[in-house]
Amino acid sequence: MLLPVVWVACVIAGLLYAHQQNIPQGTVLAALPAFLLEATFYFALAADRVRARIDKLPPVTVASALTAAAILPYLAASVALGSFQWRAFGALAALAIVASFWYVFLPKKAPFDVGFLVFMAVVMLAHVFPRIYLSPHPKLPLSALGQAMWIRSGVFVMLAIRRVSGVGFGLWPNRRQWKIGALYYLLFLIAAVGLAWWIGFAKPHWPHADWEKASLLAVGTFFGVLWVLALGEEFFFRGLLQQWMGSWLGNENAGLLVTSLLFGAAHLWFRAFPNWRFAIMAAVAGVFYGLAFRRTKSIRASMVTHALVVTTWRVFFW
Repeated sequence: MLLPVVWVACVIAGLLYAHQQNIPQGTVLAALPAFLLEATFYFALAADRVRARIDKLPPVTVASALTAAAILPYLAASVALGSFQWRAFGALAALAIVASFWYVFLPKKAPFDVGFLVFMAVVMLAHVFPRIYLSPHPKLPLSALGQAMWIRSGVFVMLAIRRVSGVGFGLWPNRRQWKIGALYYLLFLIAAVGLAWWIGFAKPHWPHADWEKASLLAVGTFFGVLWVLALGEEFFFRGLLQQWMGSWLGNENAGLLVTSLLFGAAHLWFRAFPNWRFAIMAAVAGVFYGLAFRRTKSIRASMVTHALVVTTWRVFFW
C-alpha cells in the first residue's frame, strides 16, 4: 500500500511545485515518469519482502540489478526531455558499476569499507549529478534523481552485498524512536542557541509566507529530509562510520566524536568553501544525531533528530 501513496504524493507535489515555479506543464509531465521510477526503486528499500528476496540472490546478480536500476531513471528523463548525452550516460554507468560491484571484486575489510565511503562522498561533494542530469528548466532539479539514486544504491550495496548489521534501517520510526529523536533535537537546540550566537552563525527570521503555507512547507520539508537527506547521511555516518570507528578505536565515545567531526568537515563545502561556521554547527549536531542512534541502535531515531534540525534551519534561517 505504501508505493501507490508515494506515487500520488509525488504527482501532487510535482504539480504544485511546477505551478509555484512557473514550470511548463509539458516539461513536468515529461519528467514525472522518471521521478516515479526513482521513487519506486527508492521505496523498495522499505519493503522487507523485496530485501529478503534480494538477500537470496548472488552478489553479481544484485550488483547487475543495481547498475540497471541506477541507469533507468536517467534514460527515462533524458529521452523524454531530449537531453540524452552519451558522455553523461557513460559517466553515470561507470559510477554505478564501480559502486554496485565494489564488494563483488573487493574484500569486505576495513580499508575497502573506508574506500567505499570516501568514493560515495566524493561523488556527492563534487556535484557530479548536475552535470549528468541536464535540466530543461532552471527550477526543475533533475540532479535530485541522481542524488536519490546514489543514496539508495549505496544503501542496497551495504545491506544486500556487504551485509552490514546493527544499522536499524527503516523508513518509518517507531514510537520510541520518534520520542528519542525529538528529545535529542530539543537538547541540540539548547546547545545550538549559545553556540550560534558565539560564532555568528545566522540570525533567525519568521517565515515570509503566512502560517498555513509555512506549516505546509515545514511538513513537506521534514518528510523530504527524513526520507532522502537524513536517511542517506545517517545511514553512512551513524549506521556505518560511527559503528566502525567505535570498533576500530575500541571506544564508542571516541567513535561518536570522530564521526561527528568528519560529518562537520563534510559540510565545509556548503554554499562556499570553507564554510567553517556551518561545519562547526554540523559537527555539534552530529554529536546529538550520534547519541540518538546509540541510544536506540537505529538510524531511524537519528533521522528524526536530523530532519527536525534541517527543517528548523530551512524554515527559520534559510
